[in-house]
This record gives sequence, C-alpha cells and structure tokens, in this order.
Amino acid sequence: MTTTLPQPSSRPVSDLPCPQALSHYDTELRAVLAAAADTPAPADAAGFAPAWELPAPGADLERFFGPSGISAHTVDEHGGRSIGLLHLMHNPRTRTTKTFASLVIVARAVAHIRRTGEPVMIITPSSANKATALRDAVLRAHESGLATPEQLRIVCVVPSASTDKLWHCGLADDDASRTAHPLAVLRTDEPGEVKQLARAVVDQETGALFADTGFRLWHSLDLRNYQVADAVRALFERDFLPPGERTHAHSVSSAFGLLGHFHGQQWHTGKEWPELGGQYFLVQHLGTPDMVASLHHGRFDHRPAWESRDGLFHQDRDPHFPRIAHAPDEQLDSTFYTRSPVTSPRMNEIIDRQGGGGVVVSLAECLERYPRIRHVLAPHGVHLPADPRELREWSLVMALTGVLNGIDRGLIATREVLVHGSGSYGTGDFRTADARHLRHVSSLDDLRRVVRAAAA
Repeated sequence: MTTTLPQPSSRPVSDLPCPQALSHYDTELRAVLAAAADTPAPADAAGFAPAWELPAPGADLERFFGPSGISAHTVDEHGGRSIGLLHLMHNPRTRTTKTFASLVIVARAVAHIRRTGEPVMIITPSSANKATALRDAVLRAHESGLATPEQLRIVCVVPSASTDKLWHCGLADDDASRTAHPLAVLRTDEPGEVKQLARAVVDQETGALFADTGFRLWHSLDLRNYQVADAVRALFERDFLPPGERTHAHSVSSAFGLLGHFHGQQWHTGKEWPELGGQYFLVQHLGTPDMVASLHHGRFDHRPAWESRDGLFHQDRDPHFPRIAHAPDEQLDSTFYTRSPVTSPRMNEIIDRQGGGGVVVSLAECLERYPRIRHVLAPHGVHLPADPRELREWSLVMALTGVLNGIDRGLIATREVLVHGSGSYGTGDFRTADARHLRHVSSLDDLRRVVRAAAA
C-alpha cells in the first residue's frame, strides 16, 4: 500500500517539522560521533584530525546549526508509484545537503580550538558544492561567535571546470579575508586531480605549518565526516515518516549521502543490517557512470554499445543507461566528478543485501522530463528556472529523471520512492564567486604558497 508523506511545503523554514535537525538530534548526534572515534581511520587518512566531539550545547551552537532543516513532501505519482522528496536544501546560502556535514566538520574544529587553544585551518578538495558549504559553515562559525577568523580558516581547491558553480561568500569581502580563506582553482582537464594536490600539501606541510604558525591543518575529506552528519536523515525518517518499504533514490558521485543514511539506520536499530525495508537507487550521469556500471555489470568501465543517428546516440539494450544522449561521455554536471569511487563495493554490498539498483541519465532525458519536474516541485518550495540553461546544480533533476526512467523500465520494485533532494540551484539563486578573487594554481608549490599565506 502506498504511503503518503507529510505536506509541510508551504511553511516557512522555521515551521518545518524538523527546522534544525542537527540541534534536534543533538544527543544522538554526539553519540554517533563518539562511536565514530572507535572505528578505524581509513587507509588514506591524512595528518591531523580533531576529536569526534562537538562544542558544549548553547545558544551559539544552536544559531550555528540553524540552516540544518529537513522536510518531506509527496511530489508526484507515476506508474503506480508515489514519489516523495526528502528536502535537504533549506540553507539559502548553499541550497545543497553539503550543509549538514560542513556544519558538523566545522563544529568539530571549534571544539578542538576551545579545548586546546590551537587554531585550525581546514583544507578540502571540492568540485564546488563542498567548498561552498564549508566556506559558509566557517563564516557561520565566525558570525555565531563560535570562533574568530584568527582561530578558524579554510582553504578550498577546486577544478577550473567548476568555477561557475562557486558561490560568493562573506569570506571574500576584503583582501585580508580572501588571503586567509582562499579559493584555489586548479587548471586541469581531470577534475579529480584536486584531491591528489590537496592530499600532497597535507602530507608535506602539516608538521611544518604547525611548527611555524601554530595552525593545525585538517584535510576533511573522510567518509566518516559525512556518514555521521547524514545519519540524521535516517533519524528524521524514523520520527517523521510512516514506516514501510521504500526506495531511497539519490544522485551520486561516491554515494556518501546514502551511506550516511544507512549508517543512521544501523545506529538507531543497533543492527548491522537494519531490516527496515529500505532499498537504494543510484542515479549518475554519463560523465561518471562508474557506480552504476559496477553495480550492474561488475566493472567500472562498462559502457553500452551506441548507435549514432540523426545527430544523437541511441541504445535500447541496457535499461540502466540512457536510451538517447547527445554524447556517450557528456558532462551533465561538473559536481559529479569522482571516477571509480572506493565506496562502490560497499554500496554494491548494501544493494545486493537490501535491494535497489541504479540508472544513468543523459542531458536529453533530463530535458525531456524537465517541464514535469519543474511543475511538480514548485508547490513544495523548490523552484527551477524556466530556462534549463540557467540551472547550475542538476542533482535533483537528475535524481527525479532517474526515478521516472527507472519506474518506466521496471527497475524500481517498491510502491514508494523517496528522492533525497541533495542540491538544486540556478543562476538566479546565487552570486558567482568573483573571478578576480580566485587563486589559480598549477603545482604543489603554488598551493603550498597559498596555504602558507593563509596562515600568515
């Protein structure tokens, strides 16, 4: 039987069922963090990391966690399925779910600063959204009185292809702040190189930077940082949604969000396999379809055989790949840039055990579905631009297109689908970071100088 989600769509954020999820789940969040301290660090963990703790509860922390609202909406019916939206985009300064992990990451840095007196500089590679969200979280820490700019700073490294998705932030309002919180842009044809470059700086500079300046350099790209924050999705589901079998659909690069949701289910049930009827449905684009290819074909490099005609590419043998595309390797959204993610085997294991699947979508398919998606989202406070060329974050449109395609192709088994709304914004929703304020780098030495200047 199809369930119906609550309908808080027309309410202001302050009147959402869970307006501040991170504060609402403060006690459980602290317990999830404490448990993370007992898990082995990833093999690729780098350098310093703060303790798995938050600052003491108080008005300043509550203000800081303010933009972590969650709501749920029934948005569409298709093929006998009810399609719901888990709205994770209520922060108007980011419009992505990266806000949740970013707030927790920065709060951990603040707890370290308060406990030890040592200043912290976060460094993160990003395709854009993580940089925007972490910079906003650092600014919020300053605004909330949790830390001063002398105590907490951030360096972001992004690929040149993503500059049109970088949001202006108050950290760029003057020359001194821009130097202390730089946006470094790597000119590269391979966006994943920003991860290698950031890691190299951490490996070579962490000890010397602390000795010379007192700053702890924290490389925050650790799956556990996202798992603990995204666990609140499962806590919200437990408390605010009717129980029942549902498919959780998500546009993914490495599937951190779904792994976080599963971690939250494990936490609140106390079971390795929660048995709550949750299935997972991965949506990717042709630029990086690796997780779907691995899930359904056992290897990252699987691609369908295309037929070129009428200026388009067609195929109808593999239901997990687009039926039509402008190019077999088109880059629909630069945010989804991770190739052969290390999280893929774990996600495959979860889907094999609990059910689900995945699908790759094309720009042509998203454009075909765009008018309908725009129409069904509008009543729930998510407004897509009339001209899809003005859309900068395609995550939500990709996910809904994938779900509609998946239903049509018989790839989704449950009667209810919950789309995790992880990001959506257009050119009218934000001011792009000023190109004059970007620090272009092309080498390890360039980024080392940027980091040193930020700590000066």
